[in-house]
Amino acid sequence: MNVNLLAISIGNTRTRFGTFVDGELVETALAMNGEPSQIIEMACQGIDPLRCKSQSAVLLASVNPTLCEELERKLAGELKRKLMRVERDLPIPVGRQLDPETLVGDDRLLNAAAAYHVLKQACVVIDAGTAITVDFVDGAGTFHGGAIAPGTRMMLDSLSRHTAQLPEVEMARPEELIGHNTAQAMLGGVFYGVRGMARELAERYAEFAGLYPVVVATGGDADMLFNGFELVERVVPDLTLIGMAVTLESALQR
Repeated sequence: MNVNLLAISIGNTRTRFGTFVDGELVETALAMNGEPSQIIEMACQGIDPLRCKSQSAVLLASVNPTLCEELERKLAGELKRKLMRVERDLPIPVGRQLDPETLVGDDRLLNAAAAYHVLKQACVVIDAGTAITVDFVDGAGTFHGGAIAPGTRMMLDSLSRHTAQLPEVEMARPEELIGHNTAQAMLGGVFYGVRGMARELAERYAEFAGLYPVVVATGGDADMLFNGFELVERVVPDLTLIGMAVTLESALQR
């Protein structure tokens, strides 16, 4: 890739920033969505390395349309340049085999585009964030969709909200295999439940495809959940941002 880009990915809980200079990801940052002033500040910082570049772009991706529209208006004024959005202005370069009229989050398509751009083969992409998605991309680079499950914090929150005695617990890697107290038992259920789901789905996708795909993980919880897990060959925290750079590069080549 040889793009100059400020990529802004607006998630359900957090907004990620990535600055690409001559195709290299040189800076990343993260802000909570409840702090719009911090998002504006980080965007202004992210654009600084690009000010000396004659051709650079600001690209937005979002799974949170209301927040995205608000931020787009504010950022356009602060950054003093036109902002583009994936899918609206630039199509994500990935084939799709989905039911008609299906709406898929930008993040899932960007992850698929980035993974296939690098691997050039069938792959399973796990995104462990507010929700957990496990998606299949075939050997021709076509996104088939996959599965969506609650994220780890959503699971723990549900346990405490809908029971009389289970406490609120912050997500972390369990300290022991067999939980000898309630908190560790809850963490173990979520941690190993997510790993088990990922393994089952990857194996089912492999049966569907007739081959074993490479498994890649991304998202805020990916390292905690999958680091050292033999199923997952790569943990790529910035996969969505890379997908945005791939999208811009593809548009420039047309």
